[in-house]
Parts: sequence; C-alpha cells; structure tokens
Amino acid sequence: MRIARFDYTPSSRLRFMLRGGSPHRASEWADLPDRPLEEKLAEIVQEVGFRGEAAERKRLADQKAREVQQKRWEAAMQEAHAAYAHTYRVKHLGEQTDTWYQASRLTEYIAAVRDHATSLQPEQERTGIEAWLAFADAHLHILTESVSAPKLPAPPKPSGEDLKPFLGHWSPYGPRSY
Repeated sequence: MRIARFDYTPSSRLRFMLRGGSPHRASEWADLPDRPLEEKLAEIVQEVGFRGEAAERKRLADQKAREVQQKRWEAAMQEAHAAYAHTYRVKHLGEQTDTWYQASRLTEYIAAVRDHATSLQPEQERTGIEAWLAFADAHLHILTESVSAPKLPAPPKPSGEDLKPFLGHWSPYGPRSY
C-alpha cells in the first residue's frame, strides 16, 4: 500500500513557517482548533516587518563598516607612500654621502699623486701618470658635480610589493584583499 502524497480530505490545520533573518517573536504559526491562523496574521506581518527592518539595519551597518575600512585602507596607503618616499630619500642620501666621501678621498689621493709626479724627473714615468691624472680628474669632476648640487629626489612610483613592508596587516591591492 502506498502512502498518499497529499491529504484529499481537508484537515483544517495550516502551518506558516518564516525562514531567514533573525527571529523576534516566533518563526512558526499553526492553525489550531481554539485559535485559527487568521487571528495571527497581524503578528506574522509584524514579524516579517521586524525581520525586514533588522536586515536593512544590518545592510546599512555592513555598508558603513566597508566605507570605514576603505577610508582606513586609504589612510594606510597614504602613510605607506610617505614612508616609502622617506626610505627612498634616506637611501639616496646615503648614496650621496658615500659619493661625497669617495670624492673627498679621491681629491686627496689625486693631490698626493700630483705632488709625487712633480718630484719625478721629466721623462721618468711622468707621461703615464699624467694620463692617469687626466682620467682621475675627469672622474672626480663627475663625482663632484653629483655631490655639489644635492637635491631632494622624487621617488619612483612604488609597486604593491614595494609598499608591503609599510602597510602592516593591510594589502596594497585593496581593503578586502589579504
């Protein structure tokens, strides 16, 4: 014998179940002999309204949280760009210092070689030393030009990988990228 899929005789019992959202009062109402479902329709409609309002509040709160997160990420990106520029300039300053130090040492060395060259006899290795001094003077001129006019370098546009060390837990690719 097969069990029928439907009742062919009305049972006068009806059940209303509300799924989704966060329940305020109830999620299920039934047609009972002492209290028919029609009397509970106002309560059901009110529950649907409450759940709709709660869902809208949650949607607005989530949207506001995303906007706050976006602003924090943008602020972190600005700070990372500033920190990257500072680090780049400090590195460039170190290179300029090394170049200046190298130029000052080279100046002293060239002066010492020149003094030594003047003490040599006219044809005694003097031609080779003078050629070397001409090369050293040219190189020193290039070094002193780069050192004599120091300027604040403009850092190149950083890539995402360049900014990672300055972002902490943030991703350089967006506030919701990890």
